[in-house]
Amino acid sequence: MADITKADVVAFIEKMTVLELAELVKELEEKFGVSAAAPVAVAVAGGPAASAEPAEEKTEFDIILKNAGANKINVIKVVRALTSLGLKEAKDLVDGAPSPVKTGVSKAEAEEAKKQLVEAGAEVEIK
Repeated sequence: MADITKADVVAFIEKMTVLELAELVKELEEKFGVSAAAPVAVAVAGGPAASAEPAEEKTEFDIILKNAGANKINVIKVVRALTSLGLKEAKDLVDGAPSPVKTGVSKAEAEEAKKQLVEAGAEVEIK
């Protein structure tokens, strides 16, 4: 293991497609019995000082395809248009729902993508 560095692993992952990376994450979760989901923050009961802090406004959003619906072909077409994935990669992404279509996008872009996917018949969530 000393032959492979963290930098080598990062360089390898950089060359992967989103779909390949999602499959890798699933395999690692199964192999090690862990989940890559973000931990849920537990709210601590605080006094007025805690509520006086302004809430940070979220600027980056993830578009999650929850279900392709009955019109899968149209959903695949929209996914290809949004992500510039190939036909096979887009089909695999749609078949693997729930899966992220795009991550770290602006609110306007996320809303537009959600609108297009819902019009194509998909069930979408923005996180």
